Amino acid sequence: MRARRPRWVAPVVVGLTLSLAGSLAACGSQLDPDTVRAANGGGAGVAGDGRLGGDAGAAGTTGTTGDSGAAVGDAGGGAAGAAGPAGGGTTGSGTGGTSRGGSAAAGEDPPPVAAPKGVSCDGFKNGPGITDKTITLANVSDLSGPVPGLFQPAYDGAKAFISYFNATSDICGRKLQLQSYDSRTDAGGDQQGYAKACDSAFAAVGSMSAFDSGGAQTAQSCGLPDIRAAAVTAARAACSTCYGASSVNAATFENAVPDYVLKNYKAAGQKAAMIYLNAGAAAENGKGQVNAMTRRGMKFVYVQGVDVSEFNYAPFVQKLKEKGARYVQALGSYQHGVKLAQAMQQAGYKPDLFMMDVVAYDPGFVQSGGSAVEGTTAFINFVPFEQAGSNNEMGLYLKYLQQVSPGAKPNFFGVFGWSAARLFVTEAVSLGGRLSRQTLLDKVRGVDKWTANGMHAPQYVGSKQTADCWRFLQLSKGRWVPRTNGYLCNGVSSSK
Repeated sequence: MRARRPRWVAPVVVGLTLSLAGSLAACGSQLDPDTVRAANGGGAGVAGDGRLGGDAGAAGTTGTTGDSGAAVGDAGGGAAGAAGPAGGGTTGSGTGGTSRGGSAAAGEDPPPVAAPKGVSCDGFKNGPGITDKTITLANVSDLSGPVPGLFQPAYDGAKAFISYFNATSDICGRKLQLQSYDSRTDAGGDQQGYAKACDSAFAAVGSMSAFDSGGAQTAQSCGLPDIRAAAVTAARAACSTCYGASSVNAATFENAVPDYVLKNYKAAGQKAAMIYLNAGAAAENGKGQVNAMTRRGMKFVYVQGVDVSEFNYAPFVQKLKEKGARYVQALGSYQHGVKLAQAMQQAGYKPDLFMMDVVAYDPGFVQSGGSAVEGTTAFINFVPFEQAGSNNEMGLYLKYLQQVSPGAKPNFFGVFGWSAARLFVTEAVSLGGRLSRQTLLDKVRGVDKWTANGMHAPQYVGSKQTADCWRFLQLSKGRWVPRTNGYLCNGVSSSK
């Protein structure tokens, strides 16, 4: 029987608590279908079997050093990674160049990934999803359902990377093909998509579903490497062949958030409030984040869930005023944040700090919120799109996204869809003729502090632990302005 799906779907993630567990959890909120449809430009066309036609395809991977803030690139045509934050203490690693060797000509994009020295294609064998000319990958994401196009950006991100890869490289003479399956925003659709992927693809990359528990056992049973944008359910996290480019453990939350508040708004941190959507992951994570931030030294005077169908936020704002809350955090969709901000403005109430996670870092939040959301602070775990010029990888993502999906808006899910595809290529190229589903999984299990060439904060892919780095932006005159010099990486606290 197909799992029932709610009328409102949580975009998960980022609520997952970006902490992804911070972000994802935070993001585990419900979205208004009409609003999301407009933001994403409508839904995608889907074949009767849930399969979308399409084929697609990174720049040299490099390390970033947080201690000195200097970026170090490897030889072979790879692009230098973004500089790490001064004193951040985080380290990324990787290789630069191309799977065919050589370097990019002037004016050309640098080739994606170089095979490590000594790696040979001798002994390469075809198998599931692999022919003499192609390696087929699958992406199973929510493209239709209550929120049409919900995770289209994750598919577009993976497709953009594969387009880039195919333009510059190959894996032992084989180009990549990306086959898309629509998980339809329900567990049954996710399971059906992965059943098809098991038979037709070598691996899955960049997938994203609000109900990703459906295909977890299917992927594990057939031994399919599933390198996702992120995992949002306990069942997917437990899958032994499933890994997220955005790593998360919902039982923890990043210390960077409360530490930022206590350092810059100490008094407000002692009179804090959390307003979360009372549904799905947001309900659990709202309370969990309060627990974690309290352990870190904040004090909450008001914690309240708001039903998805609630349109009158005035009573909640009145409570904020009565309790004397000076710090207010909204956990849910950006539409939920806009409603709260508008109610606060109408009541003439302005906290010292209004905080949201990465869901606020969206053109829709700024456009629909107007003056009410001015001054909002948001925490994100990737290079801001406004700073793409400082990171070659982010620049490549934005460039190829427009090539494969003209007019598409970049977002969190797209960043990690691209990152997941790059991670696959990096590990596949390093195996050469030894590439198989099992050897790929063995490699991915050892991936630590993955940054996709400095595109995002280090992620603990192999261990599936919550990544602890955030950077903070504040909305000023309709533009997002950095409030921290790079990332704050301060470990995590239990949210239980």
